[in-house]
Amino acid sequence: MTTALIAEDEPLLAAEIGEELGRLWPELTICAIVHDGHAALREIDEHHPQVLFLDVQMPGLTGIEIARVTGTRAHIIFITAFDHYAVQAFEEGAVDYLLKPLDPARLARALRRVKERLTRPPADLSGLLEQLQRGPTTDRLRWITVLQGRDVQLITVEDICYFRADSKYVAVVTAEGEALITTPLKELIERLDPAVFWQIHRGVIVNVNAIRSVRRTLAGHLELHLKQRSETLRVSAANAHLFKQM
Repeated sequence: MTTALIAEDEPLLAAEIGEELGRLWPELTICAIVHDGHAALREIDEHHPQVLFLDVQMPGLTGIEIARVTGTRAHIIFITAFDHYAVQAFEEGAVDYLLKPLDPARLARALRRVKERLTRPPADLSGLLEQLQRGPTTDRLRWITVLQGRDVQLITVEDICYFRADSKYVAVVTAEGEALITTPLKELIERLDPAVFWQIHRGVIVNVNAIRSVRRTLAGHLELHLKQRSETLRVSAANAHLFKQM
């Protein structure tokens, strides 16, 4: 009997993965579904599952950190929101992964590969995990990858007017519309060109090339008017100094 654990911080997605596993691999026993890294480690130590579905970004411990701790004790399928760097690393490391939102066809392909590997010891992912832990160090972010239905859309950073924190997601706003990604603003700002993208508010990063004008309101705060968008963006007092030379 093959057992598996699902560690995914979005309960609806975790439940969806569980349902699809029941349909695609009815012989598989899911020993636990958890929503944070610490709970995942406890359940792994108790049940010793052979297959782990690990969300790359989770509270407590990330999927990468859990994979480091578990080593070669289980076969691993990572769950990711299609971060370009992570997926490139997964591809080069021949590692199974799922994209958010869940694509049942991709899950079926990943399961076929895992079933083939069950007769062999789990792969040593230490080199891959080291690469993922370091993250990209030199290249600036050149494009954002988003899912539109089942299509992957590439948005070059030059076409982005601004990023806006939106609940658990971040909205990527262009002249034509917006799309949601799960990469936090604090990670985006580290990879964006600081000469072009300025954080004007705790929840907003703007492309300075998208700004048409800056206006001070009667209340004394700054507002940005954009070239290709009708909404205005408010600048926090802590970031008003960015516009002293404009």
